[in-house]
Amino acid sequence: MDCGDSVCDALKAAEVGFDDIDGIFLSHMHCDHVGGFFMLMQGFWLEQRTRDLRVFLPGRGIEPVRDMLDTSCIFRELLGFKTSFFSLRTGRTTVLSNTRVTPHRGSHLISLRRQFQKRYPKTPFEAYSFVIEHGPWRIGHSGDIGAVEDLKPLLEKPLDLLVCEMAHVRPEDLFERLRGRKIGRIVFVHLARALWEDRAQLGKLAARLLGPIPFQIARSGELIELP
Repeated sequence: MDCGDSVCDALKAAEVGFDDIDGIFLSHMHCDHVGGFFMLMQGFWLEQRTRDLRVFLPGRGIEPVRDMLDTSCIFRELLGFKTSFFSLRTGRTTVLSNTRVTPHRGSHLISLRRQFQKRYPKTPFEAYSFVIEHGPWRIGHSGDIGAVEDLKPLLEKPLDLLVCEMAHVRPEDLFERLRGRKIGRIVFVHLARALWEDRAQLGKLAARLLGPIPFQIARSGELIELP
């Protein structure tokens, strides 16, 4: 789910082999979510990955991503595997190794689309969250959201885990929306700098507003284990 600039180091630290990955989902095309994808693809090449790879992303991002791979000399002829690209569609479920992934389009890039779409008509102004289901587990991954209402499709059923960003909405609004929901645990990620620097107070606010829902504020590279 997304490829920030530290994705290769994070995978190695978690002892995930490059042949262990079934597919990649890019929620939107901001650089902090796709910038590490090209390093990861180069890593696949250098580590001699052999398994075919499926990559899911906003449809208008497919051609530029392919062009960037070619520009970076990560030519498909050099890779020992086939890479297939697919457009994300709201509600269209993909199954990878018995894991079901369902994207839901959100409002993260709406304001930029209104401001710049006429000038940049080829830009993919799309952003998605995901519901991930594997065996007994149901996980919500917020991606980047534009409003707390973007979490609605993730919260329609109980979650074992919610990975939720905090950079683009008020913490109070987010905690109020999550309070009383059937969520086994919440992991807050992608904090704005001011929130990260004051995370002790943020934790107290979350504990007060979320009630009994367990939560944590994750550090980069932290491994989250499900019960």
